[in-house]
Amino acid sequence: MSSYIVFFSKGGMVRRRTDDISLYSPRQSSSMNNKEFLAAIAIAVLFLVRMLGLFTILPVLPLVAEELVSSTPLLIGVAIGIYGLSQAVLQVPLGLASDRFSRKSVITFGLVIFILGSLVAAMAEDIFGIILGRFLQGCGAIASTLLALVSDVTRVEQRSKAMAIIGAGIGTSFGVSIVLGPVIAAYAGLSGVFMFSAMVGVLGLIILWTVVPTPISLKTNLDTKVVMEKFSSVLFNTSLIPVNLGVFFLHYFLTAGFLVFPLLFREVGISDADHSMYYLGILFASVVLMAPFVWVSDRKGRSRSVMQWMVMVLLLAMLGLASVKGSVALVLFMVAFFIGFNLLEVLLPAHMSRVVAAGTRGTGMGVYSTFQFLGTFAGGVVGGVLLSYGDISTVLYVNSGVCVFWFLLSFKVENLNEVESRTIDLRSDVGLPANQVVEGLLSVNGVLDVVLIEEERVAYLKVDSDRFNETDIQQFTQ
Repeated sequence: MSSYIVFFSKGGMVRRRTDDISLYSPRQSSSMNNKEFLAAIAIAVLFLVRMLGLFTILPVLPLVAEELVSSTPLLIGVAIGIYGLSQAVLQVPLGLASDRFSRKSVITFGLVIFILGSLVAAMAEDIFGIILGRFLQGCGAIASTLLALVSDVTRVEQRSKAMAIIGAGIGTSFGVSIVLGPVIAAYAGLSGVFMFSAMVGVLGLIILWTVVPTPISLKTNLDTKVVMEKFSSVLFNTSLIPVNLGVFFLHYFLTAGFLVFPLLFREVGISDADHSMYYLGILFASVVLMAPFVWVSDRKGRSRSVMQWMVMVLLLAMLGLASVKGSVALVLFMVAFFIGFNLLEVLLPAHMSRVVAAGTRGTGMGVYSTFQFLGTFAGGVVGGVLLSYGDISTVLYVNSGVCVFWFLLSFKVENLNEVESRTIDLRSDVGLPANQVVEGLLSVNGVLDVVLIEEERVAYLKVDSDRFNETDIQQFTQ
């Protein structure tokens, strides 16, 4: 069955044909059914196992790579960040490939490449083998395909719950990774960390083919799908450029940071075996202490100012780390760093979602993620160069200067009203042409933008939450 996406904006209406059929009939339900819940959990675990494989190496490689043949600070940085380059290049093409072929085939391909990369790195005898393995790990760029799979196996009204489950898995994975990495390395060395990555990749394949349901056909979800016709307009959207550059800088700081954090632990006398417990305490404290800032950022008109505060927190943390002398000060400054990082990791994509037009969130996330992965790569390379020609403080002082530039750039971030996205099922008996349905929705108080997918009877709305009332659209909904 053919369907059409109807984009409505000030420039007029554009219809684009898609081929998709809903896996579930559009009916309203207040809760996820067992199949949807199990699918969401399984996909969250797939995210978790892949990110475990990518991130467990971060706190370990700078400590042990010096033992590898041909190792230099620059090549260590490249090894840490190279996966970001391959992910940036392949994430959108693999997502588009999953629209043409089956989701599971593309995910399987990505996991197999990831496992291969892990094995190459595990058997490497020099730093170049590690770099090749990490590059291949990044080639398994399946995040966008996994998000598309969520849309295939859940109903529209349950997707936000599924995404919340997946978000929890992603949020957990980073903390678990940097705690597990030093533990595994202490018992099995660097090759053991990469073998662990390969094993979790195999676990991912088992979960994919035994637990995740196979969709009978593919669905169009514009909250996750990249629409290439909209890519350039999103890429050059002046309102989004400061946000995309922001996530570039954020992940640049993170990757460059993990070139020096393990070395700082050593400098203040913390043994390698104890790194895991320090990371665990630092991350736990940062999550607890960021809670008040999350509450403040939710208040109307405060998101930009909280972003700016957090950029300043990052700046002060890096300046403090550059001159730190003792373990207590090191822990305090690292807690501050991760408060800033964790909160910006939440605020930046939320702001991006408010800025993009209705129906282009998936495209916006595609551009945003590309900048994120490029920042990861840049952090490894630039951090490695700085460490080659300077020392730990050189890396941190230069990054502090970059942070000042980011702070100045943050004044270009729009201070938005409470703009939110809504995805609604339309009644099958509305009986109006698509353009009249769109015009009717746009006439509702607080509705700013509308995109309609015909046949699936799904509409994507951008609304001003201060003026929008759900009851005003009941005439259109299931």
